Amino acid sequence: MDEAKFDEVADFVIVGSGGGSMAAALYLDSIGRKPLILEKTDKFGGSTAMSGGILWVPNNHLLARDGIADSHEAGRTYMDATIGDDAGPGATPERKEAYLRNGPVMVKWLEERGMKWLRTEGWADYYDDRPGGCTRSRSVGAPMLDAREMGPLFDKLRLGPMVMPLPTDKARDITLATRTPRGMWEGIKLLWRMRQVKKRGKPMLSFGGSLQGRMLMLADKAGIDMRTNHGIVDLIEEDGRIVGVVCEHEGRQLRIGARDGVLINAGGFSRNAEMRKKYGPQPSNVEWTNANPGDTGEMIQIAEKHGAALDLMDQAWWVPGTIPPELKGVYPFMHNTDISKPHCIIVNRQGRRILNESGSYMENGQRLYQNDVPAYVILDSRHRKRYAWGVQPPGKTPREWFDSGFLKTAGTIEELAVKAGIDPAGLKAEVEKFNGYCETGKDLDFNRGGRGYDNWFGDPTHKPNPNLGKIEKPPFYAMELIPGDVGTSGGIVTDEYARALRPDGSVIPGLYATGNSTASVMGRCYPAAGASIGASFIFAWIAAHHATGGES
Repeated sequence: MDEAKFDEVADFVIVGSGGGSMAAALYLDSIGRKPLILEKTDKFGGSTAMSGGILWVPNNHLLARDGIADSHEAGRTYMDATIGDDAGPGATPERKEAYLRNGPVMVKWLEERGMKWLRTEGWADYYDDRPGGCTRSRSVGAPMLDAREMGPLFDKLRLGPMVMPLPTDKARDITLATRTPRGMWEGIKLLWRMRQVKKRGKPMLSFGGSLQGRMLMLADKAGIDMRTNHGIVDLIEEDGRIVGVVCEHEGRQLRIGARDGVLINAGGFSRNAEMRKKYGPQPSNVEWTNANPGDTGEMIQIAEKHGAALDLMDQAWWVPGTIPPELKGVYPFMHNTDISKPHCIIVNRQGRRILNESGSYMENGQRLYQNDVPAYVILDSRHRKRYAWGVQPPGKTPREWFDSGFLKTAGTIEELAVKAGIDPAGLKAEVEKFNGYCETGKDLDFNRGGRGYDNWFGDPTHKPNPNLGKIEKPPFYAMELIPGDVGTSGGIVTDEYARALRPDGSVIPGLYATGNSTASVMGRCYPAAGASIGASFIFAWIAAHHATGGES
């Protein structure tokens, strides 16, 4: 590589600042390399900063600290049982092995360099009844972070649409604020924190904000070169090897060389309407995503232009949602916790249930697409009285929801069905059958409430099944339910070293990729909380090691 041909040169160029970018940069810095993070938007953190901020890492050291037995073998058994052997070239046995081997090492290494972790107790694997499944949490997140600790760096951190000072490991408790003493106590503490935040003028960060805020602080302390408003327009290729990038900044194009390689960690294409239409299931809408504004897919397209194979382009991290009128064009509510609660079912236009409302949100998004979109959520009055809907507290329903037609209500199931455009006889029969399941506590159609994960977001005060509650107390409510998402999960095919591959399986030298820019190692499955962010971190870490000749 002739460095004279470039405006500047770094050892390793990292495109995007989502989960994993700073982990890779920190490792490179620790061995004396010069990494450079280029972020095209005006904020660091990517969709990870707007997310739940959790990494799924089987056999991590926090489990052992808490006296919970886990193993590499159990993790592998579980991945095989959920992902399977035919999930595409991104989910090879070698990639799954690399994920499991490197995850615990990376988490421990980051902790030794100042990262603070907590184990998110209670988040069972989403299919914990399968071989290798764990009913105790294999997921790790970050403790809350007072934004004042970040100083001016806080202004460079991407935040989600709503920043709530709630610890990551208390997410379940707050959904039971009207039902359990623990939930009520967490609600009181949340209100107190919100008052304190108002006085301080800076938020208490949690979830993805805390995770990425802490990683950003570590990277800044290490002196990592990180730049916003640097969008990549092309990769630079010499003799088949990727040796740099062309980026735009303030109207000027810069050629930046990369001695060790380029890592693409720029997210997927949730906010690219043309790519969604070309690759994804339909109907589809960019307004259905909670991904960050920079999730527009051009790095996947650029990599493909340079020979990269693509796979799983029809997949996303689906989360069923609704779009209340005040948020139209902004972001949808996500309802993975809400629809798990009693007195709620999801039906199609014929009035038939189509899924386990308490199951994995990615699977439920896939099931929505196997039926008519949108589907319909049916609630009775007790759900609206006892549980939140999105970020709307229980018992408080905005008048605009009714006036706009977003929320339809009626005194009988048949009348509700007519208003919602659902077959009245079909819905009436389905509700009667479901109510029978609620009496026995056994859902004979979808086994709702039959797994530890299902129960985690149920209501433990409701018997005999914390997830099953009759639809019988008027008024009844109906809303359209869409297959929302938090990012796409298909893209560049990579190997166990995070190297980009061509369609014939050969390596594109110098080009690495991770996160939602890649065909997921999880295939078409979401096995546990933090599987996507975990993969982004782990394969960025692997890429940094491989590019510099280290073990991974």
